[in-house]
Amino acid sequence: MGDRNQLTFLEEHARLFDGPYLEVGSKNYGSTQDLRTRFAGDYVGVDMETGPGVDAVCDLTQPLEEVQAALGRESFGSIFCLSVLEHCSQPFRMADNLSRLLRPGGRICVSVPFSWEFHGFPSDYWRFTHEGVRLLFPELEFPEEYRVSAAARDGDVRPIDEQVGKRILGTKHHLRAGNWARAISVAGLRACSALGLGGWALRYPYILAPTMITMVGQRPAAGEATSAA
Repeated sequence: MGDRNQLTFLEEHARLFDGPYLEVGSKNYGSTQDLRTRFAGDYVGVDMETGPGVDAVCDLTQPLEEVQAALGRESFGSIFCLSVLEHCSQPFRMADNLSRLLRPGGRICVSVPFSWEFHGFPSDYWRFTHEGVRLLFPELEFPEEYRVSAAARDGDVRPIDEQVGKRILGTKHHLRAGNWARAISVAGLRACSALGLGGWALRYPYILAPTMITMVGQRPAAGEATSAA
């Protein structure tokens, strides 16, 4: 699965990922991104049902031994789990299996919705914060430099901070980001609001935009302990 910003993130950090690769939720619905051709080598796509891009049909919440048998191997160097966990009724069990499917030193790229419309495949259960992702995968380390949030608009990617999910109608955020043109535009809108023009829409300081959180977690190498990131 995955959207354009998730694919761009993976391309920018492709050096982090080694095979063999596992893609969770790999069925191609015609509008999903093609990860397989960008990570050549031993690649397994898994989904709950057969279809294009699916090499193995498996419920990843089942006992680990059953999952490994369905996938045809015990561990992977990289796992891609993009826009999937919100559809899993037992995310902790699935996350535990994915952690255990990673070989020592292996990495997983997880992308989950912070705020998004309801979308059922087959249903839609959860929304996540970056701290929630860390709670799902307590055995993994999630370096801060590989944690971003992205809106639905292509290229709208930023580090995770206190403004995650917001589209700011205030100048401080834009000035801090060096976006002077947007800061001036917002200042003009707020001046109109102060004069009674624009009503409540301009006086309300932000809206919650569709936002995905994308993170890379790593299983410690053999002999290393997990530390807080």
